[in-house]
Amino acid sequence: MSTRNPSASGASSTATPTIAHEPEHPKVEMAEEIVVDWDGPDDPENPRNWSRNKKWAATLVVSSFTLISPVSSSMIAPATAEVADEFSVTNQVLIAMMTSIFVLAYAIGPLFLGPLSEIYGRNKVLQLANLWYLIWNLVCGFAQTAPQLLVFRFLAGFGGSAPLAVAGAVLGDIWAPEERGQALAIYSLAPLLGPVVGPVCGAFIAQRSTWRWVFWSTSIFTVGVQILGVFYIRESYAPLLLERRAARLRKSLAAAGAEGGHVPKVKARFTDENHTWKTVLHIALSRPFIIFYHEPIIQLLGVYMAFIYGVFYIFLVSMPPMFQNVYHESVEIAGLHYLALGIGVSAASQTNARAMDWMYRTLKERRGGVGEPEYRLPSMYPGTIFLPVGLLMTGWGVQAGVHWIVPDIGIALVGAGIILNFQSIQIYIVDAFALYAASGASFFPFCFKLPQLKFEINPNPTALACVGCLRSLCGFAFPLFAQSMYDKLGYGKGDTILAVLAVVIGCPAPVLFWRYGKRIRGRSKFAKQPDSLSDPKPELAEGRSTGDDGRRQTKE
Repeated sequence: MSTRNPSASGASSTATPTIAHEPEHPKVEMAEEIVVDWDGPDDPENPRNWSRNKKWAATLVVSSFTLISPVSSSMIAPATAEVADEFSVTNQVLIAMMTSIFVLAYAIGPLFLGPLSEIYGRNKVLQLANLWYLIWNLVCGFAQTAPQLLVFRFLAGFGGSAPLAVAGAVLGDIWAPEERGQALAIYSLAPLLGPVVGPVCGAFIAQRSTWRWVFWSTSIFTVGVQILGVFYIRESYAPLLLERRAARLRKSLAAAGAEGGHVPKVKARFTDENHTWKTVLHIALSRPFIIFYHEPIIQLLGVYMAFIYGVFYIFLVSMPPMFQNVYHESVEIAGLHYLALGIGVSAASQTNARAMDWMYRTLKERRGGVGEPEYRLPSMYPGTIFLPVGLLMTGWGVQAGVHWIVPDIGIALVGAGIILNFQSIQIYIVDAFALYAASGASFFPFCFKLPQLKFEINPNPTALACVGCLRSLCGFAFPLFAQSMYDKLGYGKGDTILAVLAVVIGCPAPVLFWRYGKRIRGRSKFAKQPDSLSDPKPELAEGRSTGDDGRRQTKE
């Protein structure tokens, strides 16, 4: 445990002392305040120092949480016709909403669950939210009316949104940038692979059993993931861990003070007395709009990610009627075409996972050992090409009624384009809203203050929640007009419109941010302030000093 000793820094006894190791029986007679920090760079309680096996166990379980919820989001898609018949629903928008309303909850849940993870910890929020999802997903199988199903699906989606809000921050807590590419690639694969796996399984279940087993089967799988989470996920949020350490020190000092000794004030590094429910709620509802207004990074890349996610869900809801009506296939066989989407997503994701880490290390070595978020962008170049090409091949292939392998190749290209863009944008946003130690060896989440709000928050959940909100709104809304668009324009013209939008919105993004990304970040209100939650020796960072408040300060 580290405390701050006035004599070590030449500060007065009333000032916050500088970092020094706490002896076995601390003597803090001169200190008015003790700031608790990590015990040097090798502190075993620092999540950065977890063993590699422990990190990968947490990564895989967190990714499983992130997988099962998207599986539920789309698994009902092939069975919506059966559900509509049972509930006597004929409105196409309402039928599409049975699938997409789950994603609407994704737009709302992270706004609350992200901040809650900063108060109660990542682990507790993730586990309890997953339990909430499990309960309501199970109840969906007992719905007796369409409105009941819609309400239950929305409530399940709220709990299921927790991994999207928190899991990425967990990986940011435990992995360094040179290692994080593959871990985040696996994590970011789950929200896209899950909706692909879901309909394949859902089609077979709907054909051979009842649509209600779509929900019951996912609930059974979720129980298994929940059990793994109890054993393999531990708290990783640095401020909360340091606060627990400070609480233990307060308890021991209070016992000493009861015997007549002086009891100094003890606080954890980054403790904020304004960390109240009222402040948290204010920030939870306002900060995505604040960030979207101020940040060109979020405005352009977030909108593009939202668009491609909307296109993704258009494919999820339109593929069953596409192959059933044009190619006259059964529900089971039509569901198999989701495998083309899964192949494109999986192949591109695993290739990109290794490529991103290699490109990051190579570019960093060539440019003086300094890592930049822009080193994550090269994967977007093929991604922005694959997406429109795949859309055109799919739409016009189906329109012409050619062999099904042609639209399947197009669908695979769409999946590859989506995941290449998705992963690059996701990691770029995380990197752009977090800074490196001077050595470039570690990636650290950092704190910043929103305008006119004296409250420090972790920007990883903030930025990702903002992007996730935009993405989920499009994932909910796009399927609602998809079938009407295809009915009026045909698959060829409909997908051509989407392809043109993909080119206009997406193609300029990697070029723009590769050339001007550093300049844009330099003008950012949130990304340009260096800080660290996990750096045990901030005074060693280049160009930085440790002030009396114990926080890292940038030298002008």
